[in-house]
Amino acid sequence: MRLQPHRWLIVSVLLLVSLVVCAQRTGLEYVFKPDRIISYLVAVFLIGVFLLLFLNFVYRFREQDAKVSNERQNQRLTHVLRTGNLQLWIYNVRTQHYLLLSETGEYSHDYNPIEFSQLFDRDDFEKLRKAIFEMSEGKKTSDFVELKGIRDSEDKVHYYEMTLSADHGKRHRTIESIICLQHDVTDERIRKEKVSKTLMRFHTVFNSSLVDMIYYDKDGVLRDINDTACQAFNLPNRQFAVDGQFLLKNNPMYAGIDFDKLENTRTTSLVDFGNYTDEVYQTEKLGLRGKMYYESTINPIRNDQGKLEGIYMSGRNVTEMVESFHRQKEGARQLRDATKNIREYIDNINYALRVSDVRLVNYNPSTFTLELSNTIGGSQLHLSQLRCIRLGSPRFRRAISSVLNRMDHRTELPLELSIETEIRDERRHPIWLQFNMVPMKDEEGKIERYFGLCRNMTQMVETEHRLNQEREKAHEAEQLKQSFLTNMSYEIRTPLNTVVGFAELFEADHDEADEALFVDEIKRNSNSLLLLVNDILFLSRLDANMIEYNKVEVDFSLFFDSYCQMGWSSVSPEVKTIIENPYESLMAEIDSEHVGMIIQKVCQRAANSTTRGTIRAKYEYFHGAITIGVEDTGAGISQSQLDNIFERYVKDDGDENGRTGLDLPIVKTLAEQMGGTAEIQSEVGKGTTVWVTIPCEVKNKVKRSDIQSL
Repeated sequence: MRLQPHRWLIVSVLLLVSLVVCAQRTGLEYVFKPDRIISYLVAVFLIGVFLLLFLNFVYRFREQDAKVSNERQNQRLTHVLRTGNLQLWIYNVRTQHYLLLSETGEYSHDYNPIEFSQLFDRDDFEKLRKAIFEMSEGKKTSDFVELKGIRDSEDKVHYYEMTLSADHGKRHRTIESIICLQHDVTDERIRKEKVSKTLMRFHTVFNSSLVDMIYYDKDGVLRDINDTACQAFNLPNRQFAVDGQFLLKNNPMYAGIDFDKLENTRTTSLVDFGNYTDEVYQTEKLGLRGKMYYESTINPIRNDQGKLEGIYMSGRNVTEMVESFHRQKEGARQLRDATKNIREYIDNINYALRVSDVRLVNYNPSTFTLELSNTIGGSQLHLSQLRCIRLGSPRFRRAISSVLNRMDHRTELPLELSIETEIRDERRHPIWLQFNMVPMKDEEGKIERYFGLCRNMTQMVETEHRLNQEREKAHEAEQLKQSFLTNMSYEIRTPLNTVVGFAELFEADHDEADEALFVDEIKRNSNSLLLLVNDILFLSRLDANMIEYNKVEVDFSLFFDSYCQMGWSSVSPEVKTIIENPYESLMAEIDSEHVGMIIQKVCQRAANSTTRGTIRAKYEYFHGAITIGVEDTGAGISQSQLDNIFERYVKDDGDENGRTGLDLPIVKTLAEQMGGTAEIQSEVGKGTTVWVTIPCEVKNKVKRSDIQSL
């Protein structure tokens, strides 16, 4: 290794100093002895070699240390350039070339001005050249320039920030080069543009949104609000809200919410501002009154550590919407109620139409068709004019044609028509229909159709017919009643006059032998008069439903025998009476008093109507009823009398003993009121049979051994 001149000078000075020091200590004479000079020279040489070796070692050590330090610096520079997306290049003022440095600090490329300008936008490169020329002339020592690069292979435009620094060289007189630190800020620029666009869109949405936008900082202080929110909360303008320092905790919409733990939340609030004091919530200052329905979305903004940075809210005042919904709901409820009432009304009308057998009728003069329906809005039958005419019986077809003709000419008078139809009901009776039609007009006042009702008048017509018949019967009954009253007055006066007459004979001159005859006639006529009055009184009680029926358990076999004998007490000796009793014992629950009266009166009628021959009485129990039959061989009853024999005003002409004719009406009325029936069969010259059926309950029955069971 070759020592540099300054190092040799240092070594020589050190040797000379060592020699001088040594001479001063030992004396010059001793030091400069000939025999010692060679030793000194050798020693000095050895010391010099040692020093040279030591200095060379130190130099190598320092060089190695500097190299390691330089490599570390290069690594750091490389790391910085890579992580910071940086690049170094040097502009040589003398050659005007641009030297590009690699990440290791070595020159990687040499550009002339034309080549280097191709890497950047033309206008931006002119700014760079201007800055370089000014620094080359010493006007500036540093500068900062922003440039836009050309599109790369991926059609991506790069943006650069360049920091320029002047290098004055060793003499510090002239600028030899300009060092440039080039920073690729493309991604940052794109990110800034995106952020700018996002902020622009955000502010556009924030300020022009139709919903309320509110921003609170981390301390809950209102920092921004859009015009829609100002209008919703009755604020005059945005600046008033921001300057007012309104606190989130004083907002009634969000009172009591812990925002430190809150995540994105959608809320719906109902606030009555009358419940909040003006000192805290400033409701009077803001002019907030009444109730408000508010719907909002709360979005807490947090940093990477999860700490709250701010609160962004969006919402809207839905009071009008809610109230409108409530009004619509109430209107819908009222509409449902009205619809329900209308439906019930229609259902009631349809039910009334079905029950009353009424049909709705529509006649259209334009189509000449008649429509029948049994429900509102329905259609059951369509009839042409010809079918309408043929619907009626022949004697009503002319009237039907006349009514149709009047409707075809659109008469404004109501129409009414009752007809007998060719249709028959289940009894094969003709059906009567009544039509009532009124004209229906359109908006212009012209008649467009006829609407009305069709009623089934069959029952009414038949009822009217029966009423006429009943009227005739009532007239006949009135005549019979008058005849009965005449007869009754005669029947009552006759025995009464007889009693009075024979009683007066006792006061006149008479033979005492005749008094027995007078008394007998008085007794007989008094009994007849008493019997007549009793029958009339009992019949009156029957008509007034004043008779009470009490069932008791009796042995009907014995009961029947006794009452038959009582009824035959006045039978003619020439008449044979026969009782057919099929039971030895028949325990039945009956009204013994009135059933006995029926048996007695039927037997009395047979005894009074029969002068010779036979009277046969019998009974039988079958299917919960006892049927009693009394058959005689008397004169019989004519057919004209037989039709009204149960009437109260008809007297049996075959009654030889002068009965009043009230026995059979009493028998029939008693039997019917006990749930039974009474019938009669008779033929003139052959006799009469009366059948009476009485419902009853038999507890026990024992047939006679000589009679077969049914």
